[in-house]
Amino acid sequence: MSQEPLLERLGQLEAAVRRATETIARLREENARLVAERRQVLNHVDSILKDLARLDEKA
Repeated sequence: MSQEPLLERLGQLEAAVRRATETIARLREENARLVAERRQVLNHVDSILKDLARLDEKA
């Protein structure tokens, strides 16, 4: 049995693992960014709701 096809396949698998690792790292960074953005939006919505409640109390 020739080692060449096995070594070629091993190289392909290593490349696939590298790509998957890079993709996971990129997705983790994007997720962290989206979590932070979501937190900012929720704070903004909370602020708007508080302002609306104050205006409603005055009315």
